Amino acid sequence: MPKHPTARTVTIGAAAAAAACMFAVAAPANAATEVAEPDEFTSAFMVEATPDQVVDAEGAAAPGQEGATGSFMFRINSELDIICYDITLEGVSGDYQSPAMTATHIHEAAAGQPGPPRIAFPNPEPIGEGPRTSEGCLQGPFTTGVENDGVDTGEGFTLAQIEANPSGFTGDSHTVDYAAGVVRGQLMPVPLGGVDTGVGGARLRGRRRRARARRRRGPRGARLRGSGARAPSRSARLTHSTTTAPPAGGAVVVLRRAGGAARAGRPRRRRRAGCGRASAATTTRPAPRGA
Repeated sequence: MPKHPTARTVTIGAAAAAAACMFAVAAPANAATEVAEPDEFTSAFMVEATPDQVVDAEGAAAPGQEGATGSFMFRINSELDIICYDITLEGVSGDYQSPAMTATHIHEAAAGQPGPPRIAFPNPEPIGEGPRTSEGCLQGPFTTGVENDGVDTGEGFTLAQIEANPSGFTGDSHTVDYAAGVVRGQLMPVPLGGVDTGVGGARLRGRRRRARARRRRGPRGARLRGSGARAPSRSARLTHSTTTAPPAGGAVVVLRRAGGAARAGRPRRRRRAGCGRASAATTTRPAPRGA
């Protein structure tokens, strides 16, 4: 049996008014349940969102922001009605805007068709230059803050509906300049690699995290984060010499490092022509007169 995660209720956020929309805005603020990641998943889906897939409320083409992209990764446990999300938007500018509680959604809509939002996710951040990201897990019952005939469009919705017809759902996000959607894309199933581990989703998620970590670290030789020092280059690490204080014998010992390990007090080994490998060595030289 799947493990039931500990839950806490949080308010997702307030909505900005949007341009004309086929749905009414719900007056009261709603809440969604944010939970820990479950031990098991029953399915996983991804969305490659682009501006050319956006349509307006009438189903007419309404391209989003040129050059913008969105990567949505969803892992679902339909037994617990939990969806874990990992969303990245790139090339998106401006503030979010939507009549829903947030501006980032899953809509029940086939390709090229409009449809109501069923789940509202926290908007990716930060707003500004660079990628915007959002990740976590939400548990139903879901609310969106948008009403159709007096009923919230998330009411009664379950994640089993996505599993039954993933191509009938789309992921998108909305901004002030692109109210119909800045990017949009259909849900596509991806293999879990094991229901109890969610390996398929974890791999994609891990790749994005490693890419973000590489961007933060920067190239080799860049300053170490928060240290003020520069990371040593490979050549600097492979060969580095230091001079110690004169020992009792009156000689200065020079330590030569190979592969980062200093060796002292060992005689020089001569390499025969045509075989062997250079090794670390210790040499001595007389101390300066008067030392």
